[in-house]
Amino acid sequence: MSARHLAKEQPESFEFNADFAALAQKRIAMYPEGKQASAIVPLLWFAQKQHDNWIPEAALRHIGDMLDMAYIRVLEVVTFYTMFNLAPVGKHFVQFCGTTPCWLNGSDKIKNACKSVIGDENIITEDGEFSWLEVECLGACVNAPMVQINDDYYEDLDEDSFKQLLADLKAGNPTKIGPQTDRENSAPLGGNTTLIDNTLYDGSMVGDYKSVLKQIEKAEAEAAKAAAVEAKIKAKEEAKAIKTEAKAETKTEEKPKATPKPKAAATPKAKAAPKAKKTAESATDRVETKPEMLTEARGGKADDLKKISGVGPKIESILHELGVYHFDQVASWDADQIAWVDSRLKFKGRIDREDWIAQAKKFVEEGDK
Repeated sequence: MSARHLAKEQPESFEFNADFAALAQKRIAMYPEGKQASAIVPLLWFAQKQHDNWIPEAALRHIGDMLDMAYIRVLEVVTFYTMFNLAPVGKHFVQFCGTTPCWLNGSDKIKNACKSVIGDENIITEDGEFSWLEVECLGACVNAPMVQINDDYYEDLDEDSFKQLLADLKAGNPTKIGPQTDRENSAPLGGNTTLIDNTLYDGSMVGDYKSVLKQIEKAEAEAAKAAAVEAKIKAKEEAKAIKTEAKAETKTEEKPKATPKPKAAATPKAKAAPKAKKTAESATDRVETKPEMLTEARGGKADDLKKISGVGPKIESILHELGVYHFDQVASWDADQIAWVDSRLKFKGRIDREDWIAQAKKFVEEGDK
């Protein structure tokens, strides 16, 4: 895959509007704590939808902050998936398929029509209506040649039908999505040629299946009736047993009580020694202990804590506010100190889950900054 780069001209800022912000929060909430980065692809798609079908750099930073991801990781994702446009495109963005099945079915004529009607590849028309790009297979080979325009597929094209499609889009006329012939979806041209015998679908080829169904229904009804009778008998037996037990208890209460014998004076017992208080929490509990912190980075230059997996820009900022600037600080934490730092982070448990200590020790050993 060829390298993909961000557009040279970029807007200064980006922020989701109210509708897409709500959608983004719903999508983030689908993932467990600490796994919010899993929502990155939907959020990139929302950004593209909001921003005229392309994603600016400011949107990548905005999404990185929302998901607590390093910006470079967001860039890696957006440049990998070609469905994300990294530069402005026309109102009707034509993605032309020129791979083998489409080429064998005359896609060269579609490509020539793109050049004659729209212009050169990746150039937006002066009225902003169109731009086009040749792409790899779009997965509709049976219906070749075809193009994708924004989110819709237009298939079984020829030069004339494609030019008419562009004219209708420019004029705002309704268009037929899918095959531009009488084909139904990906069925053969002219209609189905196999599996057209109606007896395949009326049950006649598997015998009198309706009588079998009636037998099954009858057996199920009889089983349900028997179960109801058995439940009724069991309920009567339980009620009878409860009634018999109640009568026995009543007779026992009516018997005269024997006169109690006078009890000898009891020798007062010595008071039991008070139970010892727990002196410490269980071995598995952690007592928060504040680790040694710094007021500023040594030599005025902090280590890049974002190199630790699980530390994004936000968490790095929180660590700096606490007084953590260097890998060796993190590497020295014991369990109680981890508990102290963990209680001050937004994503509790991340230190153990991502094994920050082992990562930090490795960076210290390698002399990484």
